[in-house]
Amino acid sequence: MNPTTALFYVFSAVLLLASFRVITARSTVHAALFLVLAFFSASCIWMLLKAEFLAITLVLVYVGAVMVLFLFVVMMLDINTDAFREGFYKHLPMAGLVGALIAVEMALVLMRGFNLPAPQVPAKLAEVGNTKLLGIEIYTEYLYPLQIAAVLLLVAIISAIALTLRERKDSKHMDPGEQVRAKKADRVRLVKLAPTVETPSAPPAAGNAEGGKA
Repeated sequence: MNPTTALFYVFSAVLLLASFRVITARSTVHAALFLVLAFFSASCIWMLLKAEFLAITLVLVYVGAVMVLFLFVVMMLDINTDAFREGFYKHLPMAGLVGALIAVEMALVLMRGFNLPAPQVPAKLAEVGNTKLLGIEIYTEYLYPLQIAAVLLLVAIISAIALTLRERKDSKHMDPGEQVRAKKADRVRLVKLAPTVETPSAPPAAGNAEGGKA
């Protein structure tokens, strides 16, 4: 066994363990951290397979952006996960069945790819970097699927913004246009009031004071 194969088995074992802990950890923060570990393990495996661009993209996009944002949201909301875990094991048979079907589908797809002969790469393309080859393949053979995926993402972004900015009865909503058009005269009114001076009360007379003492 060479070092590359040994590292592949090590990273694969860590990936499987981290994936199992993602769905079994009681704390949401711990589950997110185990998911980060799973992403790092998958990135290392892609490094061993000489897919450097995919490995770096996985670390930068998912670990550096998506998971950090997810951790911030989880820690700020402080959701009580005990209520969500009630009846968790009741859905275990159905979850196991769905997982088995997904594993079978992936095995069918991957085994078909393993049986294909290795492609003959020309000598000129072998000298080109992996990232450049991937860009050439995406923007030539898979240009239309890439454009369709970009349109779908654009629609998802617009939908998310529209759902966020809509007026709801249970939430406070402010119109940014009204905030921009607001002027000082509309918000603040300066009123000049005359000063009020209280007149001091007169001291009691001396005769009244002596009579009171008698």
